Amino acid sequence: MTLATVPPRQDVPPAPPRPARRSPRTLPWLLAAGVLAQAVVRLWFAWARTAPAANPDETGYLVAARLLAGGPGADLSGNTFYQGGYPLLLTPAYWASHDPATVYTIVMVINAALGAALFPLGYAVARRFGLARRPALPLAFAAALLPATTFFGAFALADAVLPTLVLAWLLVLDRFARNGRAVDAVLASLVASSMAAVHTRGTVLLVVHAAVLTVMALRGRLRAALAGGGAALAGYAAGAALNAHIRGELYPGGTRNLGGILESRLTTLPGQEWALSGAAGQIWYLIVSTWGLAGAGLVIVAVTLVRRRTPAADRIMAGALAAATCGIAYASSAALPDEHRVGNFAYGRYLTCLALVYALAGAAALLRAEGRTATRTAAASVLLSAGTGVWVSAYAGERLHTHTFIGFDFPEVMFLTDDRSALHLHEATLAASALFCGLLLLSRLNRTAATAIAMAGINLAALTFAMGPPSRRVRPEPPLPGPAAGKVVADVSLGWEVKTALMYPVWWTRIGSIDVRDGRPPAPGVCTVVVPRPEGTAPEATWPARPAGWRPHAGRFWSIGWVSWHDPSCTASAQ
Repeated sequence: MTLATVPPRQDVPPAPPRPARRSPRTLPWLLAAGVLAQAVVRLWFAWARTAPAANPDETGYLVAARLLAGGPGADLSGNTFYQGGYPLLLTPAYWASHDPATVYTIVMVINAALGAALFPLGYAVARRFGLARRPALPLAFAAALLPATTFFGAFALADAVLPTLVLAWLLVLDRFARNGRAVDAVLASLVASSMAAVHTRGTVLLVVHAAVLTVMALRGRLRAALAGGGAALAGYAAGAALNAHIRGELYPGGTRNLGGILESRLTTLPGQEWALSGAAGQIWYLIVSTWGLAGAGLVIVAVTLVRRRTPAADRIMAGALAAATCGIAYASSAALPDEHRVGNFAYGRYLTCLALVYALAGAAALLRAEGRTATRTAAASVLLSAGTGVWVSAYAGERLHTHTFIGFDFPEVMFLTDDRSALHLHEATLAASALFCGLLLLSRLNRTAATAIAMAGINLAALTFAMGPPSRRVRPEPPLPGPAAGKVVADVSLGWEVKTALMYPVWWTRIGSIDVRDGRPPAPGVCTVVVPRPEGTAPEATWPARPAGWRPHAGRFWSIGWVSWHDPSCTASAQ
């Protein structure tokens, strides 16, 4: 993963010699301090959050973790399948407490610890890119705070762990590509198979990993490649068994058929147009969300692939990165249902797992390259962001303004355009290019520390804009009246939004189903019945056939009204 295609700068004098024993002694302490600081920053932004907000995704992962910890499950039939690799990491939260707010806080701590590991991993990547220790440390610290690798850590989402796993996989795979050792092949295979258990994006990465093993086998590393292949198969089988268990428990009625959407996109011309344009939109977002640095990284990867004198290991890793990027962008776009939202055309979440490595590649290229080379790389990056932006704008047209804009999809873009209500694609491109030119200028002045400080400042400003300054923690009110006891059932006509929102806070039982229109009383042991509340309907009129003595409690989720009827005779022991 070295930047073999970028000649080192000739105008930068070599750093003065340092005592031989100083770096080995201080480096671990600097890395440890950086990890702690990274974790604190992440917790600082996530501290006020005590409940899921991105549903059904967060609920899917949290309920799966509760199931794996021995707690009750839920019925998520018809939703996208949320795989078990990430929930498996969250099970310790349920060992410590059953209180939903406390569990969620522990999940944020786990996310912060996993995200903080990006700093030492990023430092290792920067060193592989040819940077010396002094510039590599601050740049890795600043780059690890990119919103692409930090924002989603404030939610119970697989995106909190995927960037760390991807960086670890690339580092070990790069070592295997250089030394051909079986132990590195096995370790990289285990990381790759774990990514496949976390998210479908990981399946794309596992396919890329298998391709690298094949290339290495053809280059004479057959035994090591076979050992890695065996480890990958074993890891994939373990992940498949885990996911099969979760699918059977939480999705008895089946999952959302994304495969059917994917097939229709791959076999029709309009589907191909959708997939390719969506992939271009993801590339565009990857560039602007890293303030243009990922664009320089993409250019370096492309040059490494086509340059004849590129060392074999560098070409293998560049090919793996390019295949992973294009594969994730294309496959995720092809399988994405048309939800009439702006994020269908320009979306950054799926490529966040690769944002850090590209940003570091771009930063290293600017710092190490000669003046003309750096300028050409920067110009190519700006052109790439402009070209992909024009592609998206031409394909989507007015839909960028008429479809629903969801701020959760555009944390960096909202910061770049200072607008939380709409996507201004061209303005975001110009703003990101301006920031990129500023970072380029600092790097040309040999101001590595200033470059890192500027990058960290931009990242923190963007995170503050997207998430707001940390506020006071507010413990969410229980959604249902009465003690946490007895069975809970929901009427079959209740909207999925309310059902999903109740699955996590109702921690003591699996929510069942009832049809209140048939007039039959609830089954024995049922203490709460949740029914829809049409607009303008009094709570008392939502369930005319209720048993005597049951009391209503009106609730609201977004704009959807509902009423929970509670049997006051139920006590905390009525489990």
